[in-house]
Amino acid sequence: MPQHLAREKTVRGHRKPKPFRPRHSRMVPDAEPVLKGTFARIGRPETIPFQADAFQLRALEAIRDGDCIVTAPTGSGKTWIAEEAIRMIAAAGGRCWYTSPLKALSNAKYAEFSKIFGADRVGILTGDVKDNPDAPIIVGTTEILRNQLYDAMHRGEDLNCQLVILDEAHYLGDRDRGVVWEEIMIYLPVRINLLLLSATIGNAGEIADWLSKLRGKPCFVVVEDKRPVPLYPLFLHPSGRLMPYLEKNRLFGKITSFLDLQKERRKRHEPFPRFGDIIEVLRTFQLLPAIFFLKSRAECDGALKTCHTARPDDGQNDGFHYDLEDLLARYPYLEGHRQLPSLERTRVAAHHGGQLPAWKNIVENMMKKGHLDAIFATSTVAAGVNYPARTIVMFNSDLFNGHEFSPLSGTEFHQMTGRAGRRGIDKIGFLLIVPGRFMDPVHVRNLFFKEPEDIQSQIRNDFSMVLNLLLSQTPEGIREIFEHSLAVYQHSLHRKRTTAETGAGLWNDFLRYLNFLKAEGFVDKRERLTESGLWAARLRLDQPLLIGECIKQRSFPEDPALMAAVVAPFIYDGDQEVTLKDTGKRFRRLNEACRRVSTTVRPLLKRLEEAGFPARPLYFWPSWVLYEWAKGGDWDDIIAQAGIADGDMAMLVLRTADNLRQIMSLKDIHPDIAERAERARDSILREPVTFE
Repeated sequence: MPQHLAREKTVRGHRKPKPFRPRHSRMVPDAEPVLKGTFARIGRPETIPFQADAFQLRALEAIRDGDCIVTAPTGSGKTWIAEEAIRMIAAAGGRCWYTSPLKALSNAKYAEFSKIFGADRVGILTGDVKDNPDAPIIVGTTEILRNQLYDAMHRGEDLNCQLVILDEAHYLGDRDRGVVWEEIMIYLPVRINLLLLSATIGNAGEIADWLSKLRGKPCFVVVEDKRPVPLYPLFLHPSGRLMPYLEKNRLFGKITSFLDLQKERRKRHEPFPRFGDIIEVLRTFQLLPAIFFLKSRAECDGALKTCHTARPDDGQNDGFHYDLEDLLARYPYLEGHRQLPSLERTRVAAHHGGQLPAWKNIVENMMKKGHLDAIFATSTVAAGVNYPARTIVMFNSDLFNGHEFSPLSGTEFHQMTGRAGRRGIDKIGFLLIVPGRFMDPVHVRNLFFKEPEDIQSQIRNDFSMVLNLLLSQTPEGIREIFEHSLAVYQHSLHRKRTTAETGAGLWNDFLRYLNFLKAEGFVDKRERLTESGLWAARLRLDQPLLIGECIKQRSFPEDPALMAAVVAPFIYDGDQEVTLKDTGKRFRRLNEACRRVSTTVRPLLKRLEEAGFPARPLYFWPSWVLYEWAKGGDWDDIIAQAGIADGDMAMLVLRTADNLRQIMSLKDIHPDIAERAERARDSILREPVTFE
C-alpha cells in the first residue's frame, strides 16, 4: 500500500481512521466541455417488452442437464435465471432451496418470491425467522442449509430438494464463512442440481472443473461480461469541476497535473468540502441518486450534518411522505429516530452496521422507491443490499475487510461499481472519484482493467464441524471428504503442494480436534460420539464446547433473564471492555451467575489453550446489557450506559437469541434447560430488535 495511505493503528493492530472532522471549502458546480456528450446520454431508456438475454437462456438450459455457475455483472438478470429455474422445478412438482449469505437479503428475497410465486408456496429459514418450512420453495441463509445437510446425513435421509441456488457464490472465498459454502458443495447429494450465481468469480472454470470431478456430473459455466448499464468514470476537482477520469485508458491529463501539484505542495489532506456541496454538483448535472461509500460509521453519520439544505425539487405529490408514514406506522419506535429529521428535510440518509435493522430497512425502501437523493454507506451496502443508484461516489481506494485496511481488490471494486446505473431506469451509470488522503487514483485506474480475483478454498476444521461430521462419518470417511475438497484440488492443480500434502494437513489438523474431543469425553475409544458428543453436535455455534460444558455442569441459571445474560459473552467476539456504573445490590444475582459460568469454563479454556486451540477471553459486560434488556429495560437508556451503537446492540441480542435457539434443540435430552432457553429467547426478541 502506498505510504500516504497508511492509517492509525488500534491497540489490536488493526488500522483505524481518525474521527470525522470535515473542513469546508465552497464548491461551484462545473464540468469539462468534453463531458457534454456523455451527460446528454443521461435519461430513461425506451421501454421495450422483456426478452431474455442469450446468457440467461444458456443458463436455464444448462441447469436442466447438470450444475451451473453463472457470472454476470450486478443488475444483468441473474435473479431472473433463478426465478425461471424455480418455476421449472415447481412445475414438475419439485422443491427448491434458495440461499443468500445475509439474513437481510434472505428476508428481502422471501418477500419478493412470495409476491411472485404466492405466499403459501414460499417459506423462510434464517435462524431468526422460521415460517412455512415445508413449502416447495425455501429461502434461507447458507448456514441453515448446511445444518440441514448435517441432519440428513446423520439420519441417513435424502434432502427433500431438486435444486439448490447459492446466490452471492463468491462467498466461497470468504475468509470467515467460505468453509460453509464448500461444505454444502461437498455434502449435497449428486441428484440435486446446483446453481451458483455471482458477479465476481475470477476462476469460475476452475471451480466448475472441481465440482464436475467431485459430483461426477457436468458443471457448466455461463459468463456475461457486458454491463446492462454502461459505466462512465468521473473525477471531482476540489473546486467542484467534473472531469473525465480516463482518456485512452490513462488518467485524464488535468487529473495528472492536479496530482503532481499536490505532491509539490506536499499536502497530505486537502480541506474537505461539504457533502451537501457534492450533492449539489451531482444534482446540477442530473447525476442523482447517489451512493457515497465512506470508510466508517462515524463518517457516514457526520456526512448528514453537512447536508442542511432542503431538496429544491421537492414535489408535493411524489409519495415521499405517504411512503415514509406507512413505514413508520410499521415501526413506531423509529418515529423518534435521531436521523429521521435529516431524512425528511434533505432526503439523504446514512446506512451502516451501527444502525437498527428496522431503520436500515426504511432507508432501503425509501431509496428503492426513488425518494432519496443519496445515502452515505459503508461497504456493507455493496455486498448486502440490492439497490443501485445512478452514481457511485468513492473517497477511498482501500477498504477495511474485517481484519485490516488493505487496497481495494478487483472483486471489491466490481461489487461496489456494480451499483452504478439502474437497469430500465438509466441509460448510463457513473463512478465519481473524489481525491483525498486515502485515495490512490492510479490504483483505482488499474482496477478498471482488473478482473475479480480467483476464489481460494477456505476449508478448515472447527469443533462444530468435526462433531457434526462424526454424526454420520467414520474418521476414514472424513479423510476422504478432505481429499475431495477444493483446497486439495487447487493445491494439486497449481502445484503449490501435492494432493497428499494438502490432504494430510487437513487430516492431521482433524486428528488434533478428534484427540481433544476424546480427552473431553465427547468421543469414545471407538471414535464414535458419546452421549455428550451427540447432543453437543446439535449446538451449531462458535463455542459448542464451552456452552456444552455449562450444560453438563448445570451452570446455567433458572431465571430466563439471567439465562440470556450468561449466554451473551459466548457470542461476543470483539475485544471492547465496557466499564459500567456501579450496579450495586440490584445485580448481585447477575454477578453470581456470571461467576458460576466463568468458574465452570475456566479450566476448559485453559486446556484448549494448552492444546493450541484459539481460546478468546470472555467479556461479561454483554451480560449486563442482555440482563437489563431481558428485564424490560429501556433501549435508549441501555445504549447510553453501555456506550455501544444501536446496530451493535441489536446484533448482540440477535446472536444471543440464535445461541438460545440452538440450546432449545436439546429439549429431548435437557428439557429443563431447553425450556429455560426458550423463555430467555422470548424475553429479548422484541421491538426495536425484531420487525416485520
